Amino acid sequence: MSCNVVVAEDEVLLLESLIKKINQYSPDFKVVGSAQTGIEAYRLVEEVCPDILITDIRMPAMDGLELIKRVHENFPYIDCIIVSGYSDFSYARKAIHYQVREYLLKPIDDELLHDTLFALRNELMARAHKYSEIFCPELSNQPSPDITSTLKSYILNNHNEDIKLNAIASTMHYSLSYLTKAFSQQYGCSPLKYLISVRIQNAQQLLKHNPDLTIRQVGEAVGYPEPGYFSRVFKKQTGLSPLEYRSSQQ
Repeated sequence: MSCNVVVAEDEVLLLESLIKKINQYSPDFKVVGSAQTGIEAYRLVEEVCPDILITDIRMPAMDGLELIKRVHENFPYIDCIIVSGYSDFSYARKAIHYQVREYLLKPIDDELLHDTLFALRNELMARAHKYSEIFCPELSNQPSPDITSTLKSYILNNHNEDIKLNAIASTMHYSLSYLTKAFSQQYGCSPLKYLISVRIQNAQQLLKHNPDLTIRQVGEAVGYPEPGYFSRVFKKQTGLSPLEYRSSQQ
């Protein structure tokens, strides 16, 4: 299983050096796009939906933290790595908040970058092996409605897990964009939007009928272990914070 990578770095020499290192590590890694601004990088993410995004913090037009924030909110299945010359704790704290997988300081330690990428690859491979029991390559030979129905059922029954849609698509040798298009044509929304909808509907039921559960516990139960992120997603979907929603049901 290959891992598609997008690299964002405003300094040309550092960008070229990163790409060269990644391509030399293993044929398992493929740099599918590079950018020198956050806006360019986000457009690439939307276009190619990589498995891994590597980004600097300080970039023109949109900095790396804003880029990470947008990716975290709209493509939560993409693993993100920050490379930066800044060791300021406020940057690291924000990176943790957006569930960044690693924060690497410049000059980049080649061994640490290597180990980080291979750790992420191994995680993706483990997930793909798990998904292959259901989303086997043979399923890709079935009509699209059968494939999307299988995906919908899987999301419904496993919404509280860390679902990696790109890994699911990969097990069937599909691109995520193709799988998303087929799902949207069948159900009128993307797999990610359906996943969010299922999670929030279940969270509403837990908030309404289980007053002893904390907001953190409710979030964890529906697949959002980070309470701040859970609250933001919940409010975006319902117009109320989890606490406000619970109060409105009493």
